[in-house]
Amino acid sequence: MSSVDAVVTGAGGFIGGHLVKSLLGEGKSVRGVDVKPLDEWHQVHPDVESVQGDVSLLETARSAVDGAQVVYNLAADMGGMGFIENNKAACMLSVLTSTHVLQAAKEAGVDRYFYSSSACVYAAEHQTSPDVTALREEDAYPAMPEDGYGWEKLFSERMARHFLEDYGVQTRVARYHNVYGENGTWTGGREKAPAAICRKIATAAITGEHKIDIWGDGEQTRTFMYIDDCVHGTKMITAGDDPTPVNLGSDELVSINQMVDIVEKIAGIFVERTHDLSAPQGVRGRSSDNTEIVRRYGWAPPTTLTDGLERTYRWVYDEVKNSLD
Repeated sequence: MSSVDAVVTGAGGFIGGHLVKSLLGEGKSVRGVDVKPLDEWHQVHPDVESVQGDVSLLETARSAVDGAQVVYNLAADMGGMGFIENNKAACMLSVLTSTHVLQAAKEAGVDRYFYSSSACVYAAEHQTSPDVTALREEDAYPAMPEDGYGWEKLFSERMARHFLEDYGVQTRVARYHNVYGENGTWTGGREKAPAAICRKIATAAITGEHKIDIWGDGEQTRTFMYIDDCVHGTKMITAGDDPTPVNLGSDELVSINQMVDIVEKIAGIFVERTHDLSAPQGVRGRSSDNTEIVRRYGWAPPTTLTDGLERTYRWVYDEVKNSLD
């Protein structure tokens, strides 16, 4: 394949599509790779070398990163909490992707390799209360991450570290905290809480049936990072000098019930809430400690949840309306 400034695996996904768009805006040449057929990609850009391929296979990974200066490995089998809790083996199998893309990047002699890890690597003992203490990078050890998805992410972080130590591959790792925004999954079972809540309230607003269900009691707490902040932080960390994993997430902690309040206000309606206590809920509380990212880069994700949700809701509303017409 031809030489390119950047390769993005998982380019057909939510974050990958936005990252490709941002790199193009900087004048970079980009190759995007995803296992999904092109008509299932969230964004397809005409100026990108878009390739359908399964980078869990070593030969495909080698072809995907050939000629690349920088590799952003975002490819993984994942989704929202419902998917993660019910597909642990499938999530673990992403280790093939993480391993083979890193191995191929080493062989290709890339300048930088970025790995998208997750807040799911953090030990469960730190996440048992809604009034959670924000998670620091060192809280990942002693290790007891989220089963399935979290274990795969933590293992792949360690692998990136050892490829740096043993082979000199310049690896960089960010731990994403609940990324949301437009042009992502909003239905079908893999969507995350912000998109799901926007969909439910948009449906209520459009149909006039002002009732929604909420997984759990709604008192579980999280921080949510808007997609533009995620993309900016990803590029910043990739270009940075520190290879140790760093949190990339907002520190604006809210409960799920509070997030519903925000979306209700954006939509201009109130809904009757039914709480499904049998649904997957994940950890009781999770928040990003941004001390380290501020220390390293003088920056932390600036977009407020209200601003990000307003943009997300408007997009999801249009998608729901189109689907119902």
